[in-house]
Amino acid sequence: MSTPHNWRRPEIMLLLLAAAMPLSFGIWQALLNNFVIERAAFTGAEIGLLQSVREIPGFLAFTVIFVLLLVREQRLAFLALIATGLGVALTGWFPTTAGLLLTTLLMSTGFHYYEALKTSLALQWLPKETSAIWLGRMVAAGSLASLVAYGLVWLTSDLLQVEYHWIYLLGGSVTVGMVVAVWLLFPEFPQPHSQHKKLILRRRYWLYYALTFMSGARRQIFVVFAGFLMVEKFGYSVGEIATLFILNHLLNLFVAPRIGKLIVRFGERNALTIEYIGLILVFGSYALVQSAEVAAALYIVDHLFFSMAIAIKSYFQKIVDERDIAASAAVSFTINHIAAVVIPVLFGLMWLVSPAAVFWCGAGMAAVSLLLAQNIPGLPGKGNEARLGRISTSGEAGVEPA
Repeated sequence: MSTPHNWRRPEIMLLLLAAAMPLSFGIWQALLNNFVIERAAFTGAEIGLLQSVREIPGFLAFTVIFVLLLVREQRLAFLALIATGLGVALTGWFPTTAGLLLTTLLMSTGFHYYEALKTSLALQWLPKETSAIWLGRMVAAGSLASLVAYGLVWLTSDLLQVEYHWIYLLGGSVTVGMVVAVWLLFPEFPQPHSQHKKLILRRRYWLYYALTFMSGARRQIFVVFAGFLMVEKFGYSVGEIATLFILNHLLNLFVAPRIGKLIVRFGERNALTIEYIGLILVFGSYALVQSAEVAAALYIVDHLFFSMAIAIKSYFQKIVDERDIAASAAVSFTINHIAAVVIPVLFGLMWLVSPAAVFWCGAGMAAVSLLLAQNIPGLPGKGNEARLGRISTSGEAGVEPA
């Protein structure tokens, strides 16, 4: 393995890849609503279909295991990011429903495969003692790249009046170019342990699966409904929402690495306890808020709590069999996306009756997560995955001593 003073290290490569992805995805996301309305004449029906198609690869992320039978994990991460960039680069050139569905499917498949592989490679390569710190730095690198993407959108669209298809081409090309450069500059790093190439669901990982599912459910409340509240109830403009995004990412640049250090110092259970108590308060406040300024503050605080999810990954790294990491990362990504398929539809109907009820349900989800987090041992490890309901490799349940 490389020495700490050699920049051609796995940690540096992971940081560069974490920055490469938002440079295209951030541009795709920032332009999408305006582009599909102005160039493709989308209505609510078409945009709903497009977003559903975008989530399909996330739900099918477990299929990455079968692709790993043919392609090494590091190389597949490169190919997935290139597919993301190509999907974005082509988006502006096909302003039809069929064209957008196909380019979105390409982009989303690359995006979700890369996200699963990024987690797997990070948990394999990063030392357990400091992995939370490096995971926090990866979040910060992604936030910095997102800021660059938003800046490019503002510069090219608002200031220079560049056409959509050229902006999409620029964003996608930058990601592809960065990945090709990383591919050429970095060696193929060895995997410390040979990975299983089959689907794996182990009973002793049940707490990790439950935390992952609840994390995905909570994310949908934020992504789908918190922003919608800002626009529908308080009349926030596109520019004002973009400003909130920028503030979120600026804060993440400083907060995410420090959260990683907090997790290393105080442990996963304490970090997640802080997150979920905070989320109960945030979601309850969303249900009651009457001030646009307070709503904006809640939106920023809500987004900052995303970085705390690092603790779920570092907890899993400590309990997992090293050969299970790739398969488990893919399966957990699918578990995380089960909520993405169900919650927007069901809670969208609930929203028509009572928007506040959606956020009270979110507070309930955070409370369930808080209870689950209390089951994380002080020193998690193999054979010590949970304080209550521990399941040994032979299938026997156990209870952690007081």
